[in-house]
Amino acid sequence: MVERDAVDLSHPRAVLGKTRRAILKIGSKSLTGDAWDRLAQDVAAFRGHRAGRGGGRSVVIVSSGAIAHGIQKLGLKSRPKDIAWLQAAAAAGQSILMQRYEEAFDKVGIPVAQVLLTHADLADRARTNNARGALGALLEAGCVPIINENDAVAVEEIKFGDNDQLASMVAPLVDADLLLLLSDVEGLLDAEGRRVPLVRSIVAEARPLAGGSTSGVGTGGMTSKVEAARRATLAGAHVVIAHAREPGILGRVVSGEDVGTFFPAVPQRLSARKHWIAYTLRPRGVILVDRGAAEAICAKNRSILAVGVLGVRGVFQPGDAVSVVDPDGREIARGLCRLSPSDAARVAGQKREEEGEEIVVIHRDDLVVLPME
Repeated sequence: MVERDAVDLSHPRAVLGKTRRAILKIGSKSLTGDAWDRLAQDVAAFRGHRAGRGGGRSVVIVSSGAIAHGIQKLGLKSRPKDIAWLQAAAAAGQSILMQRYEEAFDKVGIPVAQVLLTHADLADRARTNNARGALGALLEAGCVPIINENDAVAVEEIKFGDNDQLASMVAPLVDADLLLLLSDVEGLLDAEGRRVPLVRSIVAEARPLAGGSTSGVGTGGMTSKVEAARRATLAGAHVVIAHAREPGILGRVVSGEDVGTFFPAVPQRLSARKHWIAYTLRPRGVILVDRGAAEAICAKNRSILAVGVLGVRGVFQPGDAVSVVDPDGREIARGLCRLSPSDAARVAGQKREEEGEEIVVIHRDDLVVLPME
């Protein structure tokens, strides 16, 4: 765990004034009219005199819109369901999307750079580190990286799901202070349709209020944004969901103005590697542990030993991510399993090997306890 500045709950948004690196995620439905110009002006104002090579405030944009532009370019009547046509639309629309960003940011003197990712890129640790290095170099050079899923080659197995989730995975990659999820709504709404200004517990307060996507061009609804907020706050980033049409929204958010819905970062964030294990990798199997092992994992940060394993499910290789489930069926942790399913099943319940060594199934350095809010 890594410490972050504590949030003063009497003035919770004051901490946003310390933002130095922000991720802006903008959805397809919000990229219409003069949206690009307003976004560029907002970014330029946020960076201010600190813009340019070497430091100060910086911005990363995670942008939807390629498929929506491609649908228009190819003359399609609606968003296709066939994967090949979705890939074709993405390929056709990507150049238009970047042209719009180039034109808008040229007006404020800020260079932009396109970065296309698939889930497979971030699921591989070496490729993740390469992406981190490239993004760091772009930010140091004063660029605004424009990140999008590489839809032209992505299939279901290597997709993020939507760009809300991609943005939450980029947060630890660039050590972001703030994730601003821009959409066509003013924030999370309560049962009476009123904006919720502050969410302290995502599970208890936000999840019951979140609904699905209503847009015909986007894929991420409020449920997706709330889940992205949960993941990003665990990476140490504060999150705000706000309306993309609000004028000067980035500046207003970092000045502490009461706009959108604010999700404070957790006091002790996960390291980038542990966040990667828990929220980027997709579990390939399940390790079922007994109550004693579950308590040792959650309360004492212990490794998972074979003696505490009750069973194994799934098909995976040594080093793959797995879910750790207690006897009640709750997922309590995720980690990198050292053994194959057959080996893990063979040693389940054994206390020691022949040499007298305890058998480690998942080492605590490769294990992340999931929050039980």
